[in-house]
Amino acid sequence: MRSVVFAYHDMGLAGLGALERAGIEIAAVFTHEDDPQEKCWFGSVKDWAIRNGIPVHCPEEVNSPDWVGRIAALRPEALFSFYYRRMLKEGILALPSGGAYNLHGSLLPAYRGRCPVNWVLVQGEARTGVTLHHMVARADAGDIVGQRAVPIERTDTAVLLYRKLCAAGGELLDGLLPRIMTGTAPRIPQDIAQGSYFGGRRPEDGRIDWHWPAERIYNLIRAVTDPYPGAFCHLPDGTKLTIWWAVPEETAGFDPASGPGKIEVEEGRVLVRSGQGRVLLTDAETGDGRMTGDRLRRYFNERKGQVVL
Repeated sequence: MRSVVFAYHDMGLAGLGALERAGIEIAAVFTHEDDPQEKCWFGSVKDWAIRNGIPVHCPEEVNSPDWVGRIAALRPEALFSFYYRRMLKEGILALPSGGAYNLHGSLLPAYRGRCPVNWVLVQGEARTGVTLHHMVARADAGDIVGQRAVPIERTDTAVLLYRKLCAAGGELLDGLLPRIMTGTAPRIPQDIAQGSYFGGRRPEDGRIDWHWPAERIYNLIRAVTDPYPGAFCHLPDGTKLTIWWAVPEETAGFDPASGPGKIEVEEGRVLVRSGQGRVLLTDAETGDGRMTGDRLRRYFNERKGQVVL
């Protein structure tokens, strides 16, 4: 089977590896140039293609008539999209005789759209997974070929969960690609009315509301900690405080009369009150740098009683 692949990030590498194991010919790879403003903590699809002697392209507008014509000239029997960041339009999707497939990082129809690994943590889900589905004009709405579930551990961060999903994606493809090649793969219609859709995350989505329960704050923190931009709030003087790690604390002895956001230092531990419970800070950052251990305790000991916003 001859394919054209649209891929980026570690999930892109997982998908390309699965195609290689299945013996699927890759006529060309389409990917993105890395954004210099983005922390690139992931592997390079472009480098993978170059190492393997596969033509690789990074067009700004892959759906332009010129690129559609060039892809058509490759005569692909199948298209695969593995975390490619642009929607492929009908002109491209109609080209392959054997189907156009996308690997999505959730159990569709739940968490259609962007950033599913972050959103499932923000929402406190207990499990997620990966789905291979047919691509259609609407995002993540095509018929499902197969899925693999992944449990979410209590201490999973977005990057830890993402790595699990990459492994699951490779395993899912290993099982499904032979069936795609023989035309015997399942095709299960989605009922997107029973699912959910989430858009891309904005910087403002990382703001902590201290009126939330401690558990919800913890879920936000672990969803956007390194290598993502981090959850944040502000000190009374306007200083931005990024919280890289913190955990919810039991509420024994908790005084709900004390307002959310109040900083407390007890026996060397830095805590912030929330709408329900407290959050124990262990790793935070201001413009003066990152703080853990003694430095964190000294910084907040001078600010105990203040209310973060």
